[in-house]
Amino acid sequence: MARILKRELANYEFTFFDRNPNKCSELGKYVNSFEELMEADCDLVVEAASPMAVREYAERALEKADLVVLSVGALIDEELYRKLVDKAKLLGRRIYVPSGAIAGIDAIKALRRVGINEIEIEVRKNPKSLGVSANDEKVLFYGDAKEAVEKFPFNVNVVATLKLASGAPVKVKVVADPSINRNVHTIRVKSKASDIFIRVENVPSPYNPKTSYLAVLSIIELVEELSSPHVIRIGN
Repeated sequence: MARILKRELANYEFTFFDRNPNKCSELGKYVNSFEELMEADCDLVVEAASPMAVREYAERALEKADLVVLSVGALIDEELYRKLVDKAKLLGRRIYVPSGAIAGIDAIKALRRVGINEIEIEVRKNPKSLGVSANDEKVLFYGDAKEAVEKFPFNVNVVATLKLASGAPVKVKVVADPSINRNVHTIRVKSKASDIFIRVENVPSPYNPKTSYLAVLSIIELVEELSSPHVIRIGN
């Protein structure tokens, strides 16, 4: 992800940190420790590592600048979520979560005002993307959002995003389907204001086939939006 951001946001200055310095050495400016990163001059901290990194570094990152969290699954942990929210409020910071590989987040957030009666998501991927073997379609999981994130911490960030956006219990089905080469997310929402059906068939990123291209584009768009001088904002 770091390579993608550097390539697509060439007009921005980046300082990178990874526990494995070899991953950063070819990216340009990098530091060898998180403490060094916190000494760098920056307007925004972007986490693009893992849920474990969010738990370890996010609170301290907020002491430096606003924070973008890509490993959204970490925020399913209610204790961590509350700790980060309280820290951000105390420091006057903001925490941003990109819409990622799904659509309709604005509408789902709006429906919170009238209450969401039911919300479910089916995550359908090629078995290789889920780290399993399957010759036929196979349901790997059916349950709630927290369980899904615990079972697939690197594969279902969209579930966590949906949970945070809706504020409602989310039913989750994860399916391994060897007949597809796209990541397919099907979302159904029922409320007294609107019933929503969303199906997103994501092409893999040309930079990293494990990541949906839409997820990459949403991150780039978010960073651009945060630094944009435009006075008209589309969407909430």
